[in-house]
Amino acid sequence: MKRLFSLFTMLIAITSFAVAQTNVTPVDATTPEKVGGPNMKFETMEVDYGTIEQGADPYRVFKFTNVGTEPLVIKSAKGSCGCTIPTYPKEPILPGQTNEIKVKYDTNRPGPFTKRVTLTTNVSEDPVVLTIKGVVNKKAEEQEGLPLNKSGLFNNNGN
Repeated sequence: MKRLFSLFTMLIAITSFAVAQTNVTPVDATTPEKVGGPNMKFETMEVDYGTIEQGADPYRVFKFTNVGTEPLVIKSAKGSCGCTIPTYPKEPILPGQTNEIKVKYDTNRPGPFTKRVTLTTNVSEDPVVLTIKGVVNKKAEEQEGLPLNKSGLFNNNGN
């Protein structure tokens, strides 16, 4: 009886596992996007500044197109901190029209960074999140102390 109960329990467990695996629906890469209304398609959702020097060009651009059927309105764009400042179009973007979100990062802050820009739009209730990242190397400091002589070498009194 004990063996029969164990066998029955194992059979139920295997059957449950098999059924659970067959109920998983794979995500289809060709699933259509939102139909009707405004819709944003970005060239990229992440911009990598790479490795830059302190004080380098702080601006990067996220280009997008309204691939929807109605005008797209960006209600707000907010950086994840005060060092990340987005600029966005205030006027509606018509279907088929391309525009951009310009992001300024404070490149006077040495070290690695990853920051987010959150967009609130009329596409959906969910925000659109863009990412910037990179590394800012500290600017090389000039050596103080020994003055240069006329030949451009340090003045060490002929020694």
